[in-house]
Amino acid sequence: MTSIHALLPLAFQMQAPGGLREWGNLLFLPLSIMLIFYVLVFMPQRKRQKEFQALLGRLKKGDRVVTTGGLYGEVASVDNATVILKIADTVKVKVAKSAIAALDNEGDKGDNR
Repeated sequence: MTSIHALLPLAFQMQAPGGLREWGNLLFLPLSIMLIFYVLVFMPQRKRQKEFQALLGRLKKGDRVVTTGGLYGEVASVDNATVILKIADTVKVKVAKSAIAALDNEGDKGDNR
């Protein structure tokens, strides 16, 4: 009959080759979750950011825009970092380009004021 002391070294020898495989299995799930998160969140956000920067670069006189503060206006002039918006017939305001939230595509064709 063999004693337990004789079998213990054999048990440890059998587990040794699988140690690296176990680490690979442990790292696979978190790495795959990070990859999926990057593809679903960061890539689309980066794409939207580039499109928005291109929109700010294409601003020209006559474009109707909405600011982050909720002002609707027409671009009167564009500078490197600022935009002059015409928000009424005799009212013009100077805002930072970064304050432009979006183009007002619908534009009020005929104001009923």
